Amino acid sequence: MTALPQRMIEDMQLHGLAESTQKVYMQAVKQLTTHCGKSPTHITEEELRQYLLHLRNVRQVSPSTFNIALCAIKFCFRKTLGRQWPTLNVTRPPREQRLPVVLSTTEVHQILHCIRLPLYRACLSAIYSCGLRLAEGVHLQILDIDSTRMTLHVRHGKGARDRYVPLPFTTLQLLQHFWSSHHNPVWFFPSQARAGMSPTATRPVSLRSVQRAFQAARRESGVCKPATVHSLRHAYATHLLEAGIDLRIIQAYLGHSSLQTTLRYTHLTPKVDDRAAHTINQLMANLPR
Repeated sequence: MTALPQRMIEDMQLHGLAESTQKVYMQAVKQLTTHCGKSPTHITEEELRQYLLHLRNVRQVSPSTFNIALCAIKFCFRKTLGRQWPTLNVTRPPREQRLPVVLSTTEVHQILHCIRLPLYRACLSAIYSCGLRLAEGVHLQILDIDSTRMTLHVRHGKGARDRYVPLPFTTLQLLQHFWSSHHNPVWFFPSQARAGMSPTATRPVSLRSVQRAFQAARRESGVCKPATVHSLRHAYATHLLEAGIDLRIIQAYLGHSSLQTTLRYTHLTPKVDDRAAHTINQLMANLPR
């Protein structure tokens, strides 16, 4: 690895950026380098400006893709190269406010029942029943389970925030039963060798393999929605909201820093609107006429 990429990686580590963010940033800077045909060290401000225009006007990338490229470039040039060019003050475009795909409880069960391997069934069931992100579920460790308090300790979530979430009894039983098949001292879902899961595995199963297992099960189940593993987390939040759980409690379980992020689930379920309308009618039934 040449000096600049190594320096940028070290700078990102010092700033506490997640490993996944580091990989995305390095890929974005690599695309800039490929486009300009030179190292960022030798790229001029005008060349950088033209590249950003190329992303917007020629490639017409999505706002999220442009934001990632811009953040990576700003980090590289400001933090690693120490350049404070006016071009780096470009305002990020607003994020697209798309409503996520939400699966019904029936659809979730249909998909989970179509997962063949116990490893993936246990992992995806835990992701749904605890409202986890994919990486949080895959990296679940033995010490994260508190069977006395029936809670799950989610470590190093998005934004490096820890949180506790309720652990359903059926999920605890599922995890204990699955763990008894491999007895890994650290991971609930250890990586697999050719001979199967190893009690000596030093890392968890890969994110990609869990994603592939989910998509295969979704296709087999007949569910036509373009759902992903993350859709299980959306389903968890929506189903809790429909069951009458307070929005701020759901916010805490999901690990959202802002209630505004959690509020989008109110747009995903007509059941909440129906229940609110029924309550309003009851409250106003005795108004003078």
